[in-house]
Amino acid sequence: MAKKDEAQESQEITASGFNPTGFFKETKEELDKVVWPSRQQLISESLAVLLMVILSASLIYFVDNFFNWGAGKVFGP
Repeated sequence: MAKKDEAQESQEITASGFNPTGFFKETKEELDKVVWPSRQQLISESLAVLLMVILSASLIYFVDNFFNWGAGKVFGP
């Protein structure tokens, strides 16, 4: 039944053009379905992401410096 409603809505939208009020209403309905994280979960996961970015950047930095050093030893100054 939901598929019929969606198909009918899409036909109405294409027939009448863009409906801003309908768009914002549907957007609000979709945002109400979102399961938002708790404050503690948001903080801990954000810190985990920052830690992984810092570790990845550090690894790339050290590998780059190692290859620069190696290229300097092979090809000279």
